[in-house]
Amino acid sequence: MKEEIRGPHTSLEEATIAELQAAIISGETTAQRLVEMYLERISALDGQGPAINSILELNPEALEIARALDQECQASGPRGPLHGIPLLLKDNIATADQVQTTAGSLALLGSRPPRDAFVARGLREAGAVILGKASLSEWANFRSNPSSSGWSARGGQGRNPYVLDRTPCGSSSGSAAAIAANLAAASLGSETDGSILCPSSANAVVGIKPTLGLTSRAGVIPIAHSQDTIGPIARTVADAAALLGAITGVDPLDPATQESAGKFHSDYTQFLDPNGLRGARIGIAREVYFGYSPKADVIINTAIERMRELGAVIIDPADIPTAKQISSSDSELTVLLFEFKADLNSYLAGLVNTPVHTLADIIAFNNAHAGEELQYFGQELLLKAQETTSLDDPTYLAALNECRRLSRQEGIDAVMDRHQLDALVMPTSSPPWLIDLVNGDPPLGGSSQPAALAGYPAINVPAGYVFDLPVGITFMGRAFSEPTLIKLAYAFEQATKIRRPPQYLPTTP
Repeated sequence: MKEEIRGPHTSLEEATIAELQAAIISGETTAQRLVEMYLERISALDGQGPAINSILELNPEALEIARALDQECQASGPRGPLHGIPLLLKDNIATADQVQTTAGSLALLGSRPPRDAFVARGLREAGAVILGKASLSEWANFRSNPSSSGWSARGGQGRNPYVLDRTPCGSSSGSAAAIAANLAAASLGSETDGSILCPSSANAVVGIKPTLGLTSRAGVIPIAHSQDTIGPIARTVADAAALLGAITGVDPLDPATQESAGKFHSDYTQFLDPNGLRGARIGIAREVYFGYSPKADVIINTAIERMRELGAVIIDPADIPTAKQISSSDSELTVLLFEFKADLNSYLAGLVNTPVHTLADIIAFNNAHAGEELQYFGQELLLKAQETTSLDDPTYLAALNECRRLSRQEGIDAVMDRHQLDALVMPTSSPPWLIDLVNGDPPLGGSSQPAALAGYPAINVPAGYVFDLPVGITFMGRAFSEPTLIKLAYAFEQATKIRRPPQYLPTTP
């Protein structure tokens, strides 16, 4: 147990879920005190001090919930490893409480979901305290191509706690930045293509993008049902694994979860193995996924050599045969535009007291409030989505088929079959770039697209730093291979211990 857990502000720095739980069980602290300490730290670092702007709203019932959980723990013991642990949710994950769910948009202020999202309910049932909602790129970064990651009209621009003028990446920017800054024990983010992996890399935390269908999307503001996933963000692989087990399960409100029946686990910490790389066959996906950032390449090449020393069998290169086709195709955008309109309209129809009922209403709202919503960039993706027809359109169906074929049987499956791989490895992203609200994010590279299109899992783990800027490594695998990926990621993390807490530097060379 770290002595620091007892002090103010910095007391919670790098404390793990297991350490916090042990402190509660031993009587050294309480869930109520943990909530109080996190609230103090949030006040000192997020809204004031460095002002990383990672949290949109705090739960006014958090202390009351924590007190009730303390009484329950004293009376009958903890429900499990998350009992009394304060967590954050991305602001597109619905909670039927006093905290709003807006995807960062002013258009959804005042609307109310009819129930908790399935994943939020899972955390509550596990005894976690939902501390509040983390900031995000508005509409999960599906509004404008030249957008700035981490910006929303509701929350403003989020910042990277390592170097404050650098991007936290998106769209789960606040979910990663807040955990890097130790403002909660862990969080949930969502990913359509890169929105867990990139923020995790940029903020030196662990992010698990699960297999599509492993976690329910019911009650989560959508982009596209063929790619959306919900997953944990934490400072350690063990913490992320503990969180993942609480949010899996078959949900009648999300048909995709039927695929996880008999394949999901309620405890992924059982797969933590410090020797997990020994004998593992690791393929290095170089084509497309290396080369866009020489400094990131140096870090990942060093990480590859370390895995070799740890007993991994390295197959280098092990390129995804369709990598260039995937990266140059317009099919993914076509799928997202069609599904966004259909899925968002369906979500909005289920809200209570909502001021907007359709995508067309949101577009009109943004036009009417252009000074707040459209001051930095437009809404051309919303406009293009509104122009789409239905999900039986041959254009959509052909694009969806191409995405799945190129990413699955001709892509990830093909290279893993050929080399009998346990996982593919590549840099997650470049070092975080400068925030630029005028020009938006620069067109760099990243690891996320193959797994996003396939609906396959991927894990980011901190791999190194460039002038204090974090760089992560991606472990990617087949559908429902989370146990294997967790084993590999944990072994790498334990052997390298690369993560260090942020220093909130104003800038860097």
